[in-house]
Formats: sequence, structure tokens, C-alpha cells
Amino acid sequence: MTTCMVGWTHSKFGKLEGEDVESLIVRVASDAIADAGVSPADIDAIYLGHFNAGFSAQDFGASLVLQADAALRFKPATRVENACATGSAAIHQGLNFLEAKKGRLVLVVGVEKMTDTPGPEIGGILMKASYQKEDSVIEGGFAGVFGRITQQYFQKYGDQSDALARIAAKNHKNGCGNPYAQLRKDLGYDFCRTVSDRNPLVAGPLKRTDCSLVSDGAAAVVLADLDTALTMKKAVVFRAAQHVNDYLPMSRRDMTFLDGTAKAWAGALAQGGLTLDDLSLVETHDCFTTAELLEYEAMGLAEPGQGFRLLLDGVTEKDGRLPVNPSGGLKSKGHPIGATGVSMHVLAAMQVRGEAGDMQVKDAKLAGLFNMGGAGVANYVSIVEALR
Repeated sequence: MTTCMVGWTHSKFGKLEGEDVESLIVRVASDAIADAGVSPADIDAIYLGHFNAGFSAQDFGASLVLQADAALRFKPATRVENACATGSAAIHQGLNFLEAKKGRLVLVVGVEKMTDTPGPEIGGILMKASYQKEDSVIEGGFAGVFGRITQQYFQKYGDQSDALARIAAKNHKNGCGNPYAQLRKDLGYDFCRTVSDRNPLVAGPLKRTDCSLVSDGAAAVVLADLDTALTMKKAVVFRAAQHVNDYLPMSRRDMTFLDGTAKAWAGALAQGGLTLDDLSLVETHDCFTTAELLEYEAMGLAEPGQGFRLLLDGVTEKDGRLPVNPSGGLKSKGHPIGATGVSMHVLAAMQVRGEAGDMQVKDAKLAGLFNMGGAGVANYVSIVEALR
């Protein structure tokens, strides 16, 4: 590929009092442009990743980005949405624009403001990303969806509650080093493994510590074509970018294996001429701990039903053979839907440039990331490395 990230920024995730979608967009758009060291007038196109679906009264937000600077006025701006993969969908649209040689610089913003929405309504909003003809009867929102998937996986491969607790504990420990994370607390394996008043069952076998957080936040990147990137102060190049969609109805799939995820990973590795052994780290979509376990197997890191062995052997720990979610993942960092995929790209860029601070994986060269919309429906994989 011939596209790069040349500037980026990331807000803190969590309950952001006094912020709304507009203020978050304007702040990160301005900061990313400044970080790239370019003029707003040089931006050729804008893509906004914003799921919304009822979280914000303000829909149709693409042109809100223009308010970051008067020089952005009259630039083409498009909102992109693909459920929880919305942020990566916006990034990939920017890549497509540049690969088509329609311009040199693209600004991508991902944003969500979720915490102003009453708790009971959040589950219903998120369930709009499921197949309503079948899934509307599932209780508990998307936790209920993944609770059902978890039960199917347990029925096929045995109770994997230990593995789920190890994933949760790993990601919360890693999140302590992430200055943007919503929950920076090492909860420990015992707490994550045990049902308690503070860690109750939420849906099926899933406990509170198995579920990602409701969050506000935003992130932004500036993308450039290769020739332009070579003139910039920093650049992280895309070795691969793949997007695969699968059926929306879960009834048409075996939900104990994420086929679309597997195809996206296989396509990205082939595109980059790489294997998993070439990767230094992976940021993956742990909306629920079950998702991370399934993603191990879909990416080919373990055989189906054997993902638990990676956790026992410490393979995916920060100092393991292939660290997964050194940022703390969605479990610790938070999951503001439209911002999540952009956040993953920012964190991957920081890692391969050695600028990830306490999150840093030693000698990180190649970072893979996986962002998922729905229950394995929209699957995005990017692989990046430092160009300069």
C-alpha cells in the first residue's frame, strides 16, 4: 500500500463532563492537524466515524469537523458508519480516497458521546447493530448476544471461564499504563474470575468484568499518500488493510468461530507478505472477553477451542510472544463506538514509533489491529509499521 498516518491525537475516554459530540470533534480534529504539521487548507477530504443510533440528538455530524478551522469550509466531508467498526470504516474510506489518487491528505475523526444516555436505553441502541428479526427477543442487549455466543462456545469446548477471567485481568493490568483509559485499575485474576456483588453475572456466563465500558471519547488521524508522507516529520505506513463482511443473522453462521474475522486476517497477512510471527503486537476488539478469545482462534494464533492455552502460556501478555491489547483494550480503555477503530490506529502508530510510554511493547516494529462491528459481521484488519 502507499498510504500513511502522519499525525494523530486521542482524547481521554470515559465520562467526559461538559463535552458533547461537537466539542470532541473540533478538539481532536484541530490537534491531529497540528500534530501532522500541515495546514487545514491542505486537507483534501474528511471522514467522520460516528455510530450514534440515538446516543446524540445531533445526527449528520460530518460538517461539524469544519468548525475546527475556517480553512476546512467547503472540503468534502462524509460520515461513515459500520456499527462498532465505524472508526476503522472511516479510516479505510480515507485510505481508499488516497489510493484512488483523489488527493494527498485526509482527516479522519472518530467520536461518540454515550454516557448522557440513560442506562436502560443504551442496550436498545446497541442492539440496532444486531439482526432485529431474530435477536430482538434476546435479553440484556449485546451482552445477551455475547452471553449466548459464550454459552455455545462452552457447550462445544467446555467451560472457559478461567480463560475469560485471564483476558479481563490481563487487559485491566495493561490499562494501568494507558493515560487515555477509562478504568486504570489492576483488578486481578481472582476478582475477574469470581462472581460477587461487585462483579455480578450480566448475561449467561458473562460477568461485569467480561464486558467493555460505556464511554465518551474521540480520536483523529491525518492520512497522506506516500510521496507526501516522505516529506513529513513522521509517518506510519499501512502494510495491509482488509475489510470483510459476514451475514448479519447469527442463525446463518457457526458463532463458535468467526469466519469473517479469519478471512480478514488471512487477507491482510497475505497482502502484507507477512505471518503472525512477524507481528510485534495486536490491538483487538475485546467488546467482551469472549470476543478476544474467539479472535485468537480466528486470526490463527490457536486452533478452534484452544485459545485458552495462549493465556496459560502467557503468549498474549504484554511481555509474551505476541502481546494482545497492551493498551488495555476496550475492557480497560473504554468503547466509545465511533472512536474505537480510530483509537486502535492511533495506539498502533504510537507503538511502532516507540512513543507509547508505559504501554510500549519492547522493540515493536509491526502492529496489527482488528476492529469488529456487530457479532463478527464487519471485520477490519490493518497492519502498520513506521516509515520514518
